[in-house]
Amino acid sequence: MFQPNNQISFQTRALSVKDSSALTQVDQNETSIVVRDEMQNGGFAHAETIIYYSKKLQDDLHMLGMKIKEHEENLKFLKTQKSKLDDSILDLQVKSHSSSIPKTENENNSQPQPEEQTTEQILRHEKSAAGILCQLKTRHGTQASHLPLTKDVLGVVATLGRLDDDNLSRLFAEYLGVETMLAIVCKTYEGVKALETYDKEGCINTSSGLHGLGASIGRTLDGRFLVICLDNLMHGPYAGEFVADDPQRRLDLIKPRLPNGECPPGFLGFAVNMINVDSTNLFCLTASGYGLRETLFYNLFSRLQVYKTRAEMVLALPCISDGALSLDGGMIRSTGVFSLGNREDVGVKFPKPLVTSTVPENYNEADRLVKEMKWKKDKMLEDMKREQAILDLEKSNFEKKKQEFLKFLAESSSYATQHQSQAAPERFTPR
Repeated sequence: MFQPNNQISFQTRALSVKDSSALTQVDQNETSIVVRDEMQNGGFAHAETIIYYSKKLQDDLHMLGMKIKEHEENLKFLKTQKSKLDDSILDLQVKSHSSSIPKTENENNSQPQPEEQTTEQILRHEKSAAGILCQLKTRHGTQASHLPLTKDVLGVVATLGRLDDDNLSRLFAEYLGVETMLAIVCKTYEGVKALETYDKEGCINTSSGLHGLGASIGRTLDGRFLVICLDNLMHGPYAGEFVADDPQRRLDLIKPRLPNGECPPGFLGFAVNMINVDSTNLFCLTASGYGLRETLFYNLFSRLQVYKTRAEMVLALPCISDGALSLDGGMIRSTGVFSLGNREDVGVKFPKPLVTSTVPENYNEADRLVKEMKWKKDKMLEDMKREQAILDLEKSNFEKKKQEFLKFLAESSSYATQHQSQAAPERFTPR
C-alpha cells in the first residue's frame, strides 16, 4: 500500500540530488538552504522563493499521497465486500439447487401451455421482428438468449405479462394495439443498437441485426417495428411505494376519489397491477435494480383505471386522469379522448398465468436473493473499476509532481553551487 507520510528529505547546503529512492522522503522540518549574504544582488529573495516553492511541492505530494491512500482503502473495502457476496451467492445457490426442481401440476398435460398459444399468435405475424425472434427461440430454445444479437432482449411485450381473465387480456391488448403488443423489449440502448445497423449513408444494413437474422431463416423483415428500452423510458420508472407483503410487488397507487371523497362504484383497480409478472422479471432487471412492473408496464399503462361497466366508468370521469377501461368494452385513452365503435381483436393477447407451482416457497425466495445479490455484485464491480481508475490517475499525478520536485532540486542545487564559489556561505533557516 502507498504510504503518503513518506517524505522527501534534502540538504540544500550543497543542494545535491541523491538517488531516486532517497527522494521519496521529505522532511519539512529539516529543510535548510545555504545562500550568500548578498541581499543587494537578490540572493536572499531567491532563497526565500526556493524555500516557498519546495514547501508547496512537498504539500502537493503529501495531499496526493493522502488521496492515493484513501482510494486504496476504498478498493480494499470493496474487494472484501465482494468476497462476502461471492460466499453468500454460493451458499444460496447450493440451497436453491438442493430444493425440488420446479414442476407444475399439469406438466405432463398434452394441452399447449399459455405461453405457447401466445407464441403461435406472434408467429402468425411472420414478417414482423417479434415473429422472427419467436422463430429463433422456437428453433434454438434457451441458446437463443445467449446470442450477441439477443442477449440484451427480454422478450416481446405480449410474452412478458400474464392475465387470468381472457376478456381483460383482449381488452388490454386492444388498448395497447398490435404494434405495442409485438414490441421488442431490451434492457439497455446497447441492445437496441444491436438489432439494427446502418451503413455510412445511413441506410439499413440488411445483412446484420434482425434483418440479417430474418433473411437467414427465410423471413424477410417488413416495415417498421417498435423496440422499448427500459433504461431510456420517457417517464422513467415508478418511484413510489409497493403494496406491503405482496409477492407480485404491485404498485401502491392512490385509489381514485370522487368529489365526495368516496371511491367510484365499479372501480376494479389499476391495469398496471392486474398484470401478473414472472418472478424472474420482478427484480433487478435494469442497472438501477428495477423490475418489469415499475418500468415497462408502468410506462405502458401508467394509472389506467379498470371499471365493471361503461356507465360506471363515465360516472367516474372527474377522477380519471390517465384513461380507463370497462369490462364491457368502454375505453378512455386519456382525459377527453374517447375510443368509440366496435371492439377490435388484435389477434395477440397476454397468456394466462401458469398453473400453481409445486415448488417450495423457499426455492423461489433463494432464487430471488441470488439474483439480487448478483445485481449488487455487478454494481460493486462497477464501483471497483471506478475506484481503480481514480487511483491510477492519482498515482500518475503523484509521479508527475515528484518529477517536478526532482527537477526543482536539481535547478536549486545548480544555483547554490554557482554562488558557493563566490563567497563563504552561512546557514539560513526559514522562519
